[in-house]
Amino acid sequence: MPADDPTNEQPTGADLTRPDLTREVVALFAAIHRRYAQESEAAAAPHELTPLQAKALLAAEQPVAMRRIAEQLHAEPSNVTAIVDRLESRGLAERRPSPGDRRVKLVAATEAGLRVIADLRARTPFASQPLERLSGAQREELRDLLRLLLGD
Repeated sequence: MPADDPTNEQPTGADLTRPDLTREVVALFAAIHRRYAQESEAAAAPHELTPLQAKALLAAEQPVAMRRIAEQLHAEPSNVTAIVDRLESRGLAERRPSPGDRRVKLVAATEAGLRVIADLRARTPFASQPLERLSGAQREELRDLLRLLLGD
């Protein structure tokens, strides 16, 4: 863009401190979170799953270590054990020993679990693909801006 193009202007000090703009951006973050959570809850309900159980099942689409599920859910491993116990009791997931390390337990969706996963994905178009409307370059720019906000 040419230097005299107004769309190429850098933010001024006044723009950076506009409380109304900050509130709007924070409200948009909250709206995205609400939409994601509501859609995920609504998709899990017909299967009598909590949102965390549904997320754990989705994580176990391919065999995955319990600690990895804990990381993805931002949960304590002991909480994940209870979640996986519930999925196992419903026949949606199973524990398997890791072929590479007998100390590690993998969690894998069963055939019934894979059917539930397919339905969860079908019922969560926004939660499954929240960045679908963005181009690859826009996704990278958004990632970089979010990293900047977090100081990463």
